[in-house]
Amino acid sequence: MSIKAYRPTTPAQRQKTTQDFDQITTRKPLKSLLAAKKQTAGKNNQGRITVRHRGGGVKRHYRILTHNLPKNLTLTVQEIEYDPNRSARIARVSDQNGVFYYVLADNSMFKGKTFQTGEEIAIEASNRMALELIPVGTFVYAIELTPGRGAQMVRSAGTSAQLMAKEGGYVTLKMPSGEFRKVLATCQASIGVVGNEQHQNIKIGAAGRRRRKGIRPTVRGVVMNATDHPHGGGDGGRHGAGKAPRTPWGQLALGYRTRRNKKTNKMIVRSRHEGKRR
Repeated sequence: MSIKAYRPTTPAQRQKTTQDFDQITTRKPLKSLLAAKKQTAGKNNQGRITVRHRGGGVKRHYRILTHNLPKNLTLTVQEIEYDPNRSARIARVSDQNGVFYYVLADNSMFKGKTFQTGEEIAIEASNRMALELIPVGTFVYAIELTPGRGAQMVRSAGTSAQLMAKEGGYVTLKMPSGEFRKVLATCQASIGVVGNEQHQNIKIGAAGRRRRKGIRPTVRGVVMNATDHPHGGGDGGRHGAGKAPRTPWGQLALGYRTRRNKKTNKMIVRSRHEGKRR
C-alpha cells in the first residue's frame, strides 16, 4: 500500500493525500455479514450531547467481524475489503465447511491465501493459536484479554504486540504504546502485524472530507466567551497565561491520567509512562 498525492489544483489539494486501495479486491460487502448502524450524532438516549463534534457524514453499514474464531479451522481468504468503521482492512474468509467470516486483515493476507486456527499448526503469519504456543519474540495482533471472549487488544491499522516472555501461566507482551503487560497464556492471538500500515500518514487536507467522516468543526476555547470555556473571555489579550490547558468543564486536557481500573494494575509490568520519565 502506498500514499497517493493529488495535483495541487487548489490549496486543499496541495496538502491532501489518500490511499491507493490497491489491496482491496471488491467494493461489494457480503450482505449476510452486514448490520444496520444508526447514527446518533454523539447524543445519548436523552438527546444530550455526550460526545462533541459528531454529526452528519456518509451513512454506514456495520461489518460483523468474528473476533473469536472457532478452533481447528482452515480458512481461505476470498476478498480483502474496506471497512468504514475501522482503520484496518478486513478479510472475507471461508472455512472448510463453506461458512463465511469477516476477520481483521494483516499485512500478509491476499486473495487465495489459507491460514489455520487451533493448536497443532505451523508458526506462520495469520495463523491463530494460544499465546503459550507462540515463540518468544513473535509479533502478534488481535489478542484476547479473557480466554473465549475474543480479540480485544491490538486491532488498529499497522499495530502489533511483541511476545517478550513466558512465566507462571502468563506471557509478557510489549504493547504498541510501549507498555509491558501480562496476559494469560491460554488467551488466543493471531501472528503478524495488522495491515494498512500507512493509515497514520494520511492527510485529510480539506474540511469537507472530515465532514463526510461525520466529524463536525472544533472551535478553540480562547475564542469563546468566559461562560463557555475556562480559556474564554477577555479583550483579545492573553488568556490564562501559565495555566495548563483545560476542557470546557475545567478538567486538565493534557497529562491527565484517566485510568481507573485497579483490578488489572497487577497485570502491568511496566507502564508506558516509565520510559518517558527517564
